[in-house]
Amino acid sequence: MSRALFVTVATMVAVAPAAPTFAQQSHAGRFERQLREIERDTRLRINPDIPVDQRALLEYGGFFTFNFLAIDDTNQETHILRQYDLNGYIRLNIDNVHQFFVRARTSYRDFNSGDAFDSHDDDSIEPTFDRAHYRFDLARAVAGSQGRRIKGNVTFQGGRQLVHWANGLALSLVLDGAVVGLSYHPFYVELLAGRTRESTIDIDSSRPGFNGDTKRAFYGAKIEVQAGAMHRPYVFGIIQNDSNDNEVATNIIADSTIATRFEYESYYIGFGSSGNITDRMLYAAEIVFQGGDGLSNSFDSATGAQITQTREDIEAFALDVRVNWLMTDLNNTRFTFEILVASGDTDRLTTTNTLGGNQPGTDDHAFNGFGLINAGLAFAPNVSNLVMARGGASMFPWPGNGMFRKLQVGANLFLFNKFNRHAPIDELTTNDTYLGFETDFFVNWQVTSDLSVAMRYGIFFPGDAISVDHDERHFVYTGVTLAF
Repeated sequence: MSRALFVTVATMVAVAPAAPTFAQQSHAGRFERQLREIERDTRLRINPDIPVDQRALLEYGGFFTFNFLAIDDTNQETHILRQYDLNGYIRLNIDNVHQFFVRARTSYRDFNSGDAFDSHDDDSIEPTFDRAHYRFDLARAVAGSQGRRIKGNVTFQGGRQLVHWANGLALSLVLDGAVVGLSYHPFYVELLAGRTRESTIDIDSSRPGFNGDTKRAFYGAKIEVQAGAMHRPYVFGIIQNDSNDNEVATNIIADSTIATRFEYESYYIGFGSSGNITDRMLYAAEIVFQGGDGLSNSFDSATGAQITQTREDIEAFALDVRVNWLMTDLNNTRFTFEILVASGDTDRLTTTNTLGGNQPGTDDHAFNGFGLINAGLAFAPNVSNLVMARGGASMFPWPGNGMFRKLQVGANLFLFNKFNRHAPIDELTTNDTYLGFETDFFVNWQVTSDLSVAMRYGIFFPGDAISVDHDERHFVYTGVTLAF
């Protein structure tokens, strides 16, 4: 049995972008996306004579997090937040066949008076299970009980779990559901059925309850093939079903009361491959085609008058290619290069929302996935109508120094453009293409076995296409973790 208690102290300071019309929802959505980005980098034979309680590994522990965040809204007013998180977990592993994992969390958010994005300056988040799943491995069960290996395998993991498929363009969410893995060399098949937690932040920030009441279901299948020793090509399909279709939002636009209905049902077909180009160069490449249909915008963009919403087809795509080059030096130097492209729609006013979205009578060409891609700390745009290039490097500068041997430093440089200069992103832009560039720096330091430090700093320099604010935007994060 082992036990660990983690105490984390984190400080964040973010100066975030000006947003378009419907700014509060859009800005809150980006704020949550920035936090989400920060949160994410035996023996086979069982002796049946040994009691199960002696063949089981039990771990339990917890961690406490303090966060401080300052963020500017679209009017350049600063919002101050102090957030306190308490987490506890327990893990039970029996023979590496049966694995149970549960993690619970409760939070308290304390905004300065009037700074909250909603009406709650102080808000307690009741305890909830952010992970709770059971995993079964058939091959290990047979090997343990019968002492033989089977050619294929079946795994099952059910409960609340993070599902991240391929490069993460289409899907990277915590879902309540099941993932079944079927393998028979050289093939591997993964089947998925799950629903979002209601607390999931939705991609449509104009929808009522987008930041705490989301109901979407996902069904998918992925097939991978081990092609030789170096490559693993794959194809997948995901169907997303929207259960938020009974909601209606009311907005005042140009002195008119606008009622908006919501329904966005999509599917994604992805092709890609991951593996090695050489023994020191790794790659992951993926292209995703999006289809489906969604309800159109609810008001006339010229007059602001109410119009009838219609169901229109989605025809969009996104592409992501990453290459990592690993050096053989003692510093463990690594270079990273990434290209990302996502289509946009020219008749939208905002690239992700229904309110101000696709116009009636036209196909929707804006890519809107449910994934998570590293798009910078300070800018953090949605992956829609976006062309991004990223280059990065990291290293351990003092591998021979006892105290600093596990100190890692690194940086990323991002260049941002619009895919279609006449299409929007998730903030107000002109018809120029260049969105700007960003430099992010990071430090990870394992000071001792019980103490670690993480720091992040990002600065975004807006380009000609950013129409509201051309001042630099900053994001700073500091975290200290104590384990005992």
